[in-house]
Amino acid sequence: MILKRNVLALALASGLCFTAGIHAAPIDTDAKADGAAAGNAAPADQSTQTATAQPGDKTKQEEQLAKSLSTITVTGYNQGMEKAIDYQRYSDTITNVITAADIGGLPDQSIADALTRLPGVSAERIAGQASQINIRGLSGNFIQTTLNGREQPSTSGSNYIQFDQYPSELINMATVYKSSQSSLITGGVGGTIAMETANPLNAPKEQNLNIDARGSYNSQANDVAGANSTGYRLSAAWQGKFLNDTLGVGLGVAQMYQPHVAEQFVGEASDGNLVTLPSGQQAYLTQGLQVQQNGGNERRTGEMATVVWKATDELQFGADAFYSKFKDTSFGYGFRSQNIYGNQSLVSNAVLGPYGTMTGGTITSPGGNNFSNETTADNYTTNTSVFSGGLNMKWNHGPWHVDTDLSMSRATSNEINVDTTADPYNNLGAANQSLMAQSTTYQLAGRQVGSVSFGNPGVYTNLNDMGLSRYGVYPYIYHDKMKAFRTDVKYDLPNNAWFSAVEAGVYLNNHTYNADRQVYVYGSEWGTDYSNPGSAGFNQPALSIPASAANVRCWKGKFSGMPCFLQLDGPAILAAHGITANPVKDIHNNSWSMIQSGSVDEQTRDLYFQGDIDAQEVFGHELTGNVGIRYSHQKQYSNGLQQVGNGAGVPITDGNGYTSTDYAPLNVGKTYSDWLPSVNLVYHLTEDDQMRFSAAKVLARPPINKMLAGSGSWVSNGQYNVWGGTSPLLDPLRAFQWDLGYEHYFDDSSGVISGGVFYKHIDSFVQDVTYNNFDFAAAGIPVPTDPSTGKPYLNGQYQTSYNATGGSVKGLEMSLSKNHIFPGIWEGLGVQANFALTTSNVRNPNNLGGAEANLSLPGLSKRVASAAVFYDYGPFSARVSGNYRSKFASDTQMSVNNQMVTFAAETVYDFQASYEISKQWRAVMQVLNLTNQPTRTYFGSDPSQTGTIQYFGRTTYLGVEFKL
Repeated sequence: MILKRNVLALALASGLCFTAGIHAAPIDTDAKADGAAAGNAAPADQSTQTATAQPGDKTKQEEQLAKSLSTITVTGYNQGMEKAIDYQRYSDTITNVITAADIGGLPDQSIADALTRLPGVSAERIAGQASQINIRGLSGNFIQTTLNGREQPSTSGSNYIQFDQYPSELINMATVYKSSQSSLITGGVGGTIAMETANPLNAPKEQNLNIDARGSYNSQANDVAGANSTGYRLSAAWQGKFLNDTLGVGLGVAQMYQPHVAEQFVGEASDGNLVTLPSGQQAYLTQGLQVQQNGGNERRTGEMATVVWKATDELQFGADAFYSKFKDTSFGYGFRSQNIYGNQSLVSNAVLGPYGTMTGGTITSPGGNNFSNETTADNYTTNTSVFSGGLNMKWNHGPWHVDTDLSMSRATSNEINVDTTADPYNNLGAANQSLMAQSTTYQLAGRQVGSVSFGNPGVYTNLNDMGLSRYGVYPYIYHDKMKAFRTDVKYDLPNNAWFSAVEAGVYLNNHTYNADRQVYVYGSEWGTDYSNPGSAGFNQPALSIPASAANVRCWKGKFSGMPCFLQLDGPAILAAHGITANPVKDIHNNSWSMIQSGSVDEQTRDLYFQGDIDAQEVFGHELTGNVGIRYSHQKQYSNGLQQVGNGAGVPITDGNGYTSTDYAPLNVGKTYSDWLPSVNLVYHLTEDDQMRFSAAKVLARPPINKMLAGSGSWVSNGQYNVWGGTSPLLDPLRAFQWDLGYEHYFDDSSGVISGGVFYKHIDSFVQDVTYNNFDFAAAGIPVPTDPSTGKPYLNGQYQTSYNATGGSVKGLEMSLSKNHIFPGIWEGLGVQANFALTTSNVRNPNNLGGAEANLSLPGLSKRVASAAVFYDYGPFSARVSGNYRSKFASDTQMSVNNQMVTFAAETVYDFQASYEISKQWRAVMQVLNLTNQPTRTYFGSDPSQTGTIQYFGRTTYLGVEFKL
């Protein structure tokens, strides 16, 4: 969002105490989120100089903005809405804004919840919380995210940002850029989300202190093993100004502790094979089904610090840092019935869905084979952290403005990922132990919780029958690090008839990503490897379960009637038998732990030029905006291991001390360059009406986890075949986009009604593919020598990622915000409503539901809407809001790997209220997820083929705020 130099100076002169936008550095109200020098760096105490009109200055629009901002006197949600309207109105680009009054007035769970109130913006709920953001039907991998103008690393293991990492209490303002401009950092094909922390020099008083404390209660936690129903949120922020307001210091901390709660019914995927059942029916069978209580706790601590020093009227220095750590302790207790596919001879009374996939029936096993109702005790505990900080210098001299920023950001993620299974055995502890005969009858119920019953259910809670079959640890460990440098120069053109300024800048970023996979496994699923010489689980029998390591759990509420189960303590069971789990890289029995580990290095070298348009007379009306071009040069290379076989590699020793010579180091990658032109035009029809047009070429880098070089291999019929599913040779996701919109603003910033259409043509999307007779040598992938011929093996299959043919995304957005609708006591009543309609011709083939189905573009909901009614009257403020999104496809459902499923439509309602007891104290109340809206998924295009149904409960907060 670009604010003209004199505009902001006038605003500051009017005594504003809030931040002026999303900027390159948190220490300066006139820097931009994209890192470009805004050129409006005149300090507040120099407002006389900057606000004085010079000959030829174009001040009409600037004076209107200053007047509008300075006359905002309302409080609460009305204040937040009116500020956001002004920033949107006078922005050069198509943007939506959330101000500090809206974010911090009554803090959301995270900044993600606040963003979903904007038109065309939706969120994917992970563990009940809004996390990954979608914009205009595009997933988080198409979205660029900055904090104080700096690219943010990711804790997701891919490109998309998990916004629940960012406490809303520490974010002062957020802007969503839906159109691009040359000064924006590349990566925002879907859009750019720019967050900003507060500037202490803009604080209202010399010393400012804000403390917030509230307790929470979750309505469903008492039904879930391992969850506590109570929690809390604490935050404190201090800002001080010293040395005649030339030195500003800001400190903030926010901590959240709450239960991790989910009750889930899971129907598992099909293998896509059509089989014949004993009844003669042709059917697609699924792997099985699960019912789990997922409990634990979540603890997030966010910290930020900012120092600003105005050395002179022209020179300013700043340093800031943000740190957030999030520990999500999560255990999944329940049962899993597996394997149905591969055991079609055990199926009876099958119920088939409309596309031939089995949705119910009975599986009867005589025992001793690969079907069981497993008791599960999974551990999904994840530790993540994000650090983002840097140094900033800004120099302003006459028409010259220079902004320089040096930064370092890093993110880490470590999910322990433990998979524990226990089964009923005959002769447990004896050499001839074997699985008991078992029977399961189930029926999926589409988007509702289905039914499950076991034959002889008592054995599953009898410690004399139950043995721990397998304890597997498969950690996902990621490190993401960025080092960046940016310099922007702007020169004002006060007397030019068309341009108010010209800008140029450079941007350098070195990005390193590391994936580290490890593994530890005791035993085997169903105990099948116990008597199988040469297997990893050979001679590792099922372990007896001590009474101290198990508790009987049953079900309540919507899950009542499900079979009871044992809540197991896997590490305690191992310890009772003298075993300690130690996950390491295992090149012998689990070579994937080496192949899926590796690094990706990206280098970005960008240069841009931009002209800021401010033409007073174009067919009788004012025209503002910008036009420019960005040159982006990218380099991407990955280091990994390739399985070459036949001892043709180099000696590599794994964590167990085993040395293999079947693997060779691999370094593969590419470079590319793009010219990215852009134009943003705002045509002012009247003082209250304007039209917008934007067009740009944009790009987003490929998902970084899909660029790992590691690959396994096998030889068949003299051909060398490679598997891996990733490729460092992927092209970026290039697109051309345009927008056309109309906006009408009501008097005194009391509202806006707007509408617009957009179109994006995206050249390609990343998908998995299998190539036959692939030319490995041409791609830089070595082919080992066939010892029988003395020549390289023939080219065979290559299972990898590739750039599939792209397509279009188009849609319309409508928005209405209005307050001061009624007079008197109802003057504080306001409404906000947004609606977006988005379509795409892109389809993703998928057979996880059995028969192949074409799913939509990941993240695309055809309809997204939000509405809020808020009321401010004296010391009282309240808001009730709802967010709706129609069905969409996403790969965020996890099995062994991420699965592409369809998320069903959902509507989430929240309520918030506060009462100002005095100038220092305020009482607050929040109720989140009022209706306990579940997350529901299904496979393919068949809603009867249940994926996951998760209930998270309703969360209520009560607390107080203190201000000094």
